[in-house]
Amino acid sequence: MQVAIPLFPRLTALDAIGPYDALQHVPELEVVFVGAERDEVRTENGMLGLTADATFAEVPDPAVVVVPGGIGSRDHLGGSPLVDWVRAVHPGTRATTSVCTGSLILGAAGLLTGLPATTHWGAVDVLARFGAQPVRQRVVELPEQRIITAAGVSSGIDMAIRLVARLVDEVAAQAAQVSVEYDPEPPYEAGHPDQVGEGVMARLAEYRAARS
Repeated sequence: MQVAIPLFPRLTALDAIGPYDALQHVPELEVVFVGAERDEVRTENGMLGLTADATFAEVPDPAVVVVPGGIGSRDHLGGSPLVDWVRAVHPGTRATTSVCTGSLILGAAGLLTGLPATTHWGAVDVLARFGAQPVRQRVVELPEQRIITAAGVSSGIDMAIRLVARLVDEVAAQAAQVSVEYDPEPPYEAGHPDQVGEGVMARLAEYRAARS
């Protein structure tokens, strides 16, 4: 089964690489990075480059799509070749998925209208503009629609492991999980704004301003 992960400028690296690292351990799955053209794409801070090995036109019928997020996702919300490709391939996929603000691209493609979906906490209002029903949930699975959305960044690994269980079986999913030794024990309970104080959010704002 071919798993296509689209790349675009200013994506968040872990949104793509987290799911990739879990999925690539499963022999039944073949992961390909796709883009508007075969080229290197720089991530949101410009420090890391990822390479698209195929164009959208060269991957017309993937079994699975994993759309990453990142600040660059906003560049596609008015329409783009990426949005067109997601819309075109979705009817033939076994699963169309997103990580973080990749859900905004699914929304722009018209796939989330009237449906519950999750995204990064900072993009909930934007997601709602596309007719989705935002929920605070780490992973939202919609089997009937063949859509899975994952919240911010690290949740893409959770989503990928669930995806393996859906596509292969639970033993394969557990094998993928142990392969990447995914057994998180975060040092702080600080995974969402409602878990931290004003000082943490102020520091986050400073960091974001410095990178903008």
